[in-house]
Amino acid sequence: MSAHTLLHIDGHLVRVKTGSSVAAALRVAGGMGVARTSVTGQPRAPFCGMGVCQECRVWVDGRRRLACQTVCAEGMRVETTE
Repeated sequence: MSAHTLLHIDGHLVRVKTGSSVAAALRVAGGMGVARTSVTGQPRAPFCGMGVCQECRVWVDGRRRLACQTVCAEGMRVETTE
């Protein structure tokens, strides 16, 4: 088992420690870990870390997921915009 996992976030290759959440990968990818943009255009990032606030919604391999509750997998494709 590799100590690192490679995945794509918005088309960029990102390397994270195996077992990391997608929310952690967003942070590693740079910036403030923004997961989406609100209807008013404000950047939104994971807040509660346990799936209650729903602020970390992203697309993972074409399906809507909560970044804080999704473990990174090799080759996974994450999109923060639709």
